[in-house]
Amino acid sequence: MLVEFPDMTDEEANRAAVALGGRLRGNGNVEDAIPAARSLLVVYDPLRTERELIAAVVERSALPQAGVEERARLLRLPVVYDGEDLDDVAQRAGLPPSELARRHAAARYRVAFVGFAPGFAYLFGLPPELASPRRATPRPRVPAGSVAIGGAWTGVYPSASPGGWKLIGRTSAVLFEAAADPPSLLVPGDRVEFEAVRQLPAPRQPIAVAVAAPPGRPVFRVLSPGLYTSIQGAPRHGLGSSGVPPGGAMDPRGLALANAEVGNPRDAPALEITFAGPELEALDDALVSSRGRICSGERVRFGHVRRGAREYVAVAGGVVDPRPAGAPTRRLEAGDLLHAGSPGSAPSGGPESFPPTELHDEIPLRVVLGPEAAGFAAVQVRRFLASPWRVTPESDRRGLRLEGEPLEHVGAPEIAPSGTVPGTVQVPGSGLPIVLGPDGPVTGGYPRLATVIGADLWRLGQARPGATLRFSEVTFQEAAALTRSARSTITLP
Repeated sequence: MLVEFPDMTDEEANRAAVALGGRLRGNGNVEDAIPAARSLLVVYDPLRTERELIAAVVERSALPQAGVEERARLLRLPVVYDGEDLDDVAQRAGLPPSELARRHAAARYRVAFVGFAPGFAYLFGLPPELASPRRATPRPRVPAGSVAIGGAWTGVYPSASPGGWKLIGRTSAVLFEAAADPPSLLVPGDRVEFEAVRQLPAPRQPIAVAVAAPPGRPVFRVLSPGLYTSIQGAPRHGLGSSGVPPGGAMDPRGLALANAEVGNPRDAPALEITFAGPELEALDDALVSSRGRICSGERVRFGHVRRGAREYVAVAGGVVDPRPAGAPTRRLEAGDLLHAGSPGSAPSGGPESFPPTELHDEIPLRVVLGPEAAGFAAVQVRRFLASPWRVTPESDRRGLRLEGEPLEHVGAPEIAPSGTVPGTVQVPGSGLPIVLGPDGPVTGGYPRLATVIGADLWRLGQARPGATLRFSEVTFQEAAALTRSARSTITLP
């Protein structure tokens, strides 16, 4: 559910979104509340909580709160102003680089929201004369700690990542630690000051985390990790305001089927294999989906995925995921030990008791039109729904990039950054849609034309490069009914 504040200024709307999000996160019916530039994304399970109830909760929480003040921590970050784009930004502003650096450091900023990447804070307060458009072509890698300007925003890259903002300096501040609470140093509402320095102090030592063996018993050693194998289970909600995506299985249906085969709950963590699987050495006896009983000392090799893009390997008791809640998806490496919990009761049926998964080169996807659908001419929306879209090789767990005849925007191809969910179909300036996956950004600045419904998310996880996607429209009510029906077709322990 997207909560907007249309009658407020940008800063007023953002303050309202931050305050409302803080109040909603303690509500048991809300899985997450993610503020953005001038809106709030409220995440909930429509199969567990009625939409009308969530709307009522939002309305009650949005009422003025007597005696409640905005959180206002003040953090000072040291900066060396020597970024690659400093001269370019200064020339555009008609200032010497030293004066641009002085004005940037003299301003006072407030964290509007955290998005794009875990710990990446968008800061209000950039002097208008310092605003600079993003690079036409994003850099493939921006160093961690880079201080940058993007349009009317300024911010700091918390980790090495692609990025299109103009780089004006660097800091040694540690902005994101998965084991911290919260994992993002900067949170919405914080005040930030930059201090110009000649030399950066040494980075603060990361939070000490006691290293302990994961719970459960070691069942496998990874001999070869395969192309991209990771541990995936249910989405982890609750850290969206720190920029952390929910993650979870790309194909929830495949995960549920593999778990049902060995008697696990449907969302128990399992191995997600992409295209080509690992080779494992058994350290103990284990019941493994599609392989049956594996004895200690045996080796088991998972070759190429036979259908679609991904397969799931479940172990009775579930594979233990040792990552902190804020940690990103991690690819398994040779030498890793895999632990499993205590197995439950033996499953009553095998894989033959479930309907077959049908996968074709042309994949149908049902969508609900998104908040910015009205920003496209009706003929463009119809073409989106009628045209075939091919999945490109650049697709991954962050999102599926599509090829086809580009769509045309009516207005600007960017919006004030706003919340996104897995399945969101964004249309950047190129006109070529991107369908976000479970590791995608929690906020985005491109128009959201549609959202793939929950019942069809598993199909996204099985879309190989070269596959064709075709979209069709359903209503919200139809989407909820279809998702409810999809869950009930799988009998799980």
